[in-house]
Amino acid sequence: MAYQTAYLKANYPPQYMAAVMSRSKDNITDITKFMAECKQMGIDTLGPDVNKSRLLFGVDTEGNIRFGLGAIKGLGEGAVDSIIRERDANGPFRSIYDFVQRVSMSAVKRTGIECLAKSGAFDCFQGIHREQFFVPADKNGTWADTLIRFGTRYQEDKAANEFSLFGLMDEPVEITPPAPPAFEPWGSLERLNEERKLIGIYLSAHPLDDYVVILRNICNVRLDALNNLTPLRDKDVITGGMVTAVRRGTSKKGLPYGIATLEDFEGSFDVPLFGRDWTELGRYMEEGHTLLIRGRVQPKKWKPEELELHIGKIEYLADVKDTLIKSITITLPLELLDDDLLSSLHKYAAEHPGKADLLFHITDLANHAVLPLVSRNTHIDVTRELCDLLDAKAEQGVFYKIE
Repeated sequence: MAYQTAYLKANYPPQYMAAVMSRSKDNITDITKFMAECKQMGIDTLGPDVNKSRLLFGVDTEGNIRFGLGAIKGLGEGAVDSIIRERDANGPFRSIYDFVQRVSMSAVKRTGIECLAKSGAFDCFQGIHREQFFVPADKNGTWADTLIRFGTRYQEDKAANEFSLFGLMDEPVEITPPAPPAFEPWGSLERLNEERKLIGIYLSAHPLDDYVVILRNICNVRLDALNNLTPLRDKDVITGGMVTAVRRGTSKKGLPYGIATLEDFEGSFDVPLFGRDWTELGRYMEEGHTLLIRGRVQPKKWKPEELELHIGKIEYLADVKDTLIKSITITLPLELLDDDLLSSLHKYAAEHPGKADLLFHITDLANHAVLPLVSRNTHIDVTRELCDLLDAKAEQGVFYKIE
């Protein structure tokens, strides 16, 4: 079995990883880890799509892994089966109108249409946006309701024509499709939160994407590591993430407290704040806030046999994003110092001016020499784009250090 699975992973990596993810479809923590592994393998994991997704995880024609339609909460396997059977029988759906004309509306229902829209499964249709499905169209409901009535009537007219006793009609009565309504765009966080509610994970983007360099290079502890404080005893901690939930209450002594759930890319941790800590720091603990937390793992004052994260300082990531990173040092072999790499770095520096120093260590392995270089007139913004550019050359001996 080990040899067989190793062979499959080596020769059919997208299909193998899709099968592994399907097996763990109900464990979103494992799915997140598998998605990270897929990224390292150069495989993209994309959201559900009515024209490309199966019931569970699958591989599309471009070699990407697609979330299955069965992963969308509130849709139901009956609706998924109806969509896939129609698509397999008569080809991909050409538009949202083609979709509601062909798929049984009694199987999908309004809640199914809304779930598909919020999860991004209709994003494949040009000119249609998720927000439009929820715009009030008339006194009878939203545009999603209007689409369902349009599709239902079309299917009823088609059925009436096919089963007419005399067969007097060759085509169903022409029905004018309902025009897409004007809409107010959702904020990026609202859009992502709706996606996460239905799939259980951020897919099209992540609210922390702008801070990934800080979380991966400045923070010394990931949030999920804080669930076991023993290895971190008496150590200073820098961590960060986004507040996704807050529970507030009053203790038996009548003092306020709060427990905030913070999440990063890999996991989550509940931060409890009691009494004076809640009074002083509770203002940071609002859903959607992105935070950088500095503290120390130490024994509890009244229960020294137990450990706690004592928070010393909380800052908003947006406030410190441009000041935390002082420099980036790029180490690369002399033979890689060519025009292509220099051109890429020069273009990046011109497009992303910032405050971080750009430093180089040029290594000459043949002569056992290291030449440090400083780009004195160039200060850049260290972003994920730069890290991705350098990570792509890691196998060639290019490394970087952020301070």
